[in-house]
Amino acid sequence: MSESAALAAIAFLGALIFGVTGFGAALVTIPLATHFVPLKFALALFALADIGAALMVGLENPKNAVRSEWTRLAPMILLGTALGVTLLVNLPRAAGMLLLGLFVLAFAIFTFLPHARARIISPAWGWVAGLAGGITSTVFGAGGPPYAIYLSQRGLTKEQFRATLAFATITSISLRICAFLVTGLLLDPEVWIKAIAVVPACLLGIWVARKFFLRISRDALMRLVALALLASGTSLIFRAAL
Repeated sequence: MSESAALAAIAFLGALIFGVTGFGAALVTIPLATHFVPLKFALALFALADIGAALMVGLENPKNAVRSEWTRLAPMILLGTALGVTLLVNLPRAAGMLLLGLFVLAFAIFTFLPHARARIISPAWGWVAGLAGGITSTVFGAGGPPYAIYLSQRGLTKEQFRATLAFATITSISLRICAFLVTGLLLDPEVWIKAIAVVPACLLGIWVARKFFLRISRDALMRLVALALLASGTSLIFRAAL
């Protein structure tokens, strides 16, 4: 019971972050959860929590999602996931995670500069973000940062940013769940037993986060995204060092 309570508390914390920024939950929940359960178990368990959170955010106001952005991201997420399965076998995991962490950390620092948030990048970068997110989602369990980096530079409103990012996350996590079913990670009954405590805690976190989201400005949201990226990059570097 104490282990389930700890995992539920971690899920609530991750959901608070995801509910406000639209990404970053796994980069907080997975490192913390591995103090209580094996990594593969944590990845499978929190995939169930994450898909619930993503659906709750994405379906809250689906009209806010920018379809053109999602249609650029989605096919490349699929391709990136397929490539990630191949890379998972051959890529030195620690080295790759360290490089990703350094990149995300560097971009987070860059976004704190006043001119950085004002720039709008080309939509062509969406193809790159989708591919990168699909790969990193499979290899590192961290697909959110590439999507967030791209969408945060597209001049979207805070509602459009959050909803579009949630749809990208739904796509990414759905593909990850399929992979976990094929590999057998989600066939462990203990995962589903723990999910009875973890998933409701996650959904409660999303509900609380929504109250906070409605009260913040777009600039404040972008600063929170930058902070989440800062934490995400640091988390990846820490995980690579373990």
